[in-house]
Amino acid sequence: MTKEEALFTYLLRRADDTLILGHRLSEWCGHGPILEEDIALTNLSLDLIGQCTSYFQYAAQIEGKGRTEDDLAFLRIEKDYVNCLMVEQPNGDFGKTITRQFFYDVYHKLLLEALVNSKDEQLSAIAEKSLKEVKYHLRHSSEWMIRLGDGTEESHERMQNAVDDISRFIDELFYKDQVDEMLIKEGIIPDSADFRAAYDAYVTEVLEEATLQLPEKMWQLSGGRKGVHSEHLGYLLAELQYMQRTYPNMEW
Repeated sequence: MTKEEALFTYLLRRADDTLILGHRLSEWCGHGPILEEDIALTNLSLDLIGQCTSYFQYAAQIEGKGRTEDDLAFLRIEKDYVNCLMVEQPNGDFGKTITRQFFYDVYHKLLLEALVNSKDEQLSAIAEKSLKEVKYHLRHSSEWMIRLGDGTEESHERMQNAVDDISRFIDELFYKDQVDEMLIKEGIIPDSADFRAAYDAYVTEVLEEATLQLPEKMWQLSGGRKGVHSEHLGYLLAELQYMQRTYPNMEW
């Protein structure tokens, strides 16, 4: 594996995470529990789609095969997507969406803070721009975790159920293979193990304030980084890719 091949795969992982999570949040458009949150979730989705565009553009440039960001987003099959399993999980109720967002936001912010120092100037620039948005994402999801967790009996129960469900996907956020090892050695990406303790500490702090807790035993699920996904991704891609596959080369 060359450094360029490793970087291409890594960029796809970053792009696929933000694309799939952005699409999930877009499903709330017109369905938010209150108008303000309807708009907020839609804006979070737009931020993530913007970030994935930057990653896909850079990935296409690195690949050098004439593909565009649209080709990479819309014309790959399910097994070629390398997003983590967490982001493809269904929205469920508002509390579950917030919980999924919170667990990912904590990781996302810590990752971008480290990626700003990448020796790859373009990757560093994408991280710096994205970090400004993701800091807001984390503040938004953290506040809702506390509000709902320490709210009514029903909201607390729903949030605890969501924590029990989504926490099964946390370890995969810190997955590493030869792609990561090569890029870490080159100083292009950080070692996620370096900020795992910070991740756990922040999650614990917010959950304690929200009167929630992680399950004592968490059976961890993984596979997304290797293209092995839950049944949910296929349905998501069928909707996401419909227009481009039905009307090839269509542009707005």
